[in-house]
Amino acid sequence: MPLPIAQIDAFTDAPFGGNPAGVCLLPSPRDEAWMQAVAREMNCANTAFLVPDGGEYRIRWFTPAAEVDLCGHATLASAHWLWETGALSRDTPVRFHSKSGPLGATLADGWITLDFPATPPAPADAPPELEGALGARSVCVERSKFDYLVELDSDATVRALAPDLAAVSRIRTRGVIVTARSADPKFDFVSRFFAPAIGIPEDPVTGSAHCALAPYWSARLRKQAMSAYQASARGGVLRLALAGDRVRLSGRAVTVLRAELLA
Repeated sequence: MPLPIAQIDAFTDAPFGGNPAGVCLLPSPRDEAWMQAVAREMNCANTAFLVPDGGEYRIRWFTPAAEVDLCGHATLASAHWLWETGALSRDTPVRFHSKSGPLGATLADGWITLDFPATPPAPADAPPELEGALGARSVCVERSKFDYLVELDSDATVRALAPDLAAVSRIRTRGVIVTARSADPKFDFVSRFFAPAIGIPEDPVTGSAHCALAPYWSARLRKQAMSAYQASARGGVLRLALAGDRVRLSGRAVTVLRAELLA
């Protein structure tokens, strides 16, 4: 039986911006090899697979190369798809069960807000090869549950960065977040995210990275609510609110492709 599948641009209000995610709604679980093959075929940074569980959904995320434990943009895209297709009414919150525990999503005024676990980083010794791989001097290096977080000296340095991705892929972590205070008063900070080791040379907009960025910048800016810009070529805007050990990540989404999966 054909399966509905979609490509949705997350953390943007316009097609071909933000971060594209695949979303596939399954009537029942499928094996990991099949989901990995579909993710390779979609060739998005992440493809989410949803299985109904009562009035809630089980969710798993695959890059073209590997399964990941947490993904923000594909979760935001999944919630958007469930509301857009009428699987859930727009005033019904979405509840997901994942490898990172329970996750939630709500919709208000066109903005989807995700309820995610915070992954606060802690000071860490930088791997000797880190600055060379990035091609920039660090101001501060910390490490979260998933990634190294590297503060650089300026917004301009973050935007101009051209890392050696082969060298970044050899660093023993999911990926590397680079960040700095924003030069644009509309935003508190900017970031970029590189994860070539899991098949994502540069992720356009990374919700899960902001689970570390939110507590990092909240402590420095002394703010609980912030606005962030991920300065990839596609770019993306996020609203953030730190709430204890949770982060509220808000963004918009646009469906750009609907299809049927026949394999």
